[in-house]
Amino acid sequence: MKFSNLGISKALENVLQENRITEPTPIQEQSIPVILKGKDVMAQAQTGTGKTLAFLLPILEKIDPNKGVVQALIVTPTRELAIQITNEAKKLQEAKEINILAAYGGQDVEKQINKLKGGVHLVIGTPGRLEDHLRRKTINFKNLKTLVLDEADQILDMGFIHEIEEIINNSNKSRQTLFFSATLTKKVKSLSGRYMRKPEFIKVESKKVTLDEIQQIVIETTDRLKQDALCHAIDEHRPFMAIIFCRTKLRAQKLNEALNERGYDCDELHGDLSQPKRQRVMKKFRDLKLQFLVATDIAARGLDIEGMSYVFNYDVPEDAESYIHRIGRTGRAGKDGVAITFVAPKDQRTLADIEQGIEMKIQKQRYEKEGSENSFVEVKKSSKSKKRDFSKKSNGFNKNRRGRR
Repeated sequence: MKFSNLGISKALENVLQENRITEPTPIQEQSIPVILKGKDVMAQAQTGTGKTLAFLLPILEKIDPNKGVVQALIVTPTRELAIQITNEAKKLQEAKEINILAAYGGQDVEKQINKLKGGVHLVIGTPGRLEDHLRRKTINFKNLKTLVLDEADQILDMGFIHEIEEIINNSNKSRQTLFFSATLTKKVKSLSGRYMRKPEFIKVESKKVTLDEIQQIVIETTDRLKQDALCHAIDEHRPFMAIIFCRTKLRAQKLNEALNERGYDCDELHGDLSQPKRQRVMKKFRDLKLQFLVATDIAARGLDIEGMSYVFNYDVPEDAESYIHRIGRTGRAGKDGVAITFVAPKDQRTLADIEQGIEMKIQKQRYEKEGSENSFVEVKKSSKSKKRDFSKKSNGFNKNRRGRR
């Protein structure tokens, strides 16, 4: 199957091929023809399935460059995702010259206003900044052809319902509306019921595929030994680059400080950072100038980072959906990945719920520390556990520069 068979122009297909994208994924194959027909769509798909191009390609096909008005709007829950989608859209500008604006908080709003005056065709933004532009009357959605809510469930879970309704109510009533979501929650279904016209439902089963490509390991430890267990796992597995997930901003800050003190090449990413700082950190990580990213779940949704081989869940995710979103940062595009989750005794019930949700038992090891020696022990259901010696003595690392060699 080629993109041209789905209704995508040869010019766009050529740009995709230049970027080594030759065949559509299932979500693209199912969504693109329906979107090109102008129908409303509710699409359920996990991150890593190619859903960005599933709505971006038909949007670009339908935009008329000769009309200097906003014809398409993509709303995302986070600035990072807005930046990522903007970068994907800009790669396709070679095929179609359109003006694109990324509108999110932390940027100079006056620059955004000036760009809007010059005629923008596609806006990609976050709910708060878009509502701000509406309040200032600096943006006009009356000519909007297509509205997309990407990661719709997360947008609503973050409490942006008022902003979304404000955006929808100020847009062209005859617009096409597309919801892309990992889960079709009650909030998502309720919103679609109020603002969509006979939407076509598209669901791509990806959970099993995603998990099959990822080696999952649980390391049982205690809160007191968790940091040592993490460092021991890093030294044993030697990931090229990895995200380390924490539950809160404060825990991410403290862990990042501790890892830096131990000599690991890392930085933090969470909501308390300024937008320029967040962008600098993400750029360093994408450019392979940073090995470890200590992050809250702000980085779990939608971000596609090439070369990601490992995910460490320093704190156990809240549920199976969050677990899948986190570990979905690795094992992408058919490549293998590893996800290691550290579980304290108080987390056992949550772990059981996650295993039930993903319909599989995760391989378990136990972290043991005796004096200067530490090791992982395989946890088996049968009688005796077999001890695997992952001693630090054999890892060959320079103590002043740990991790990637």
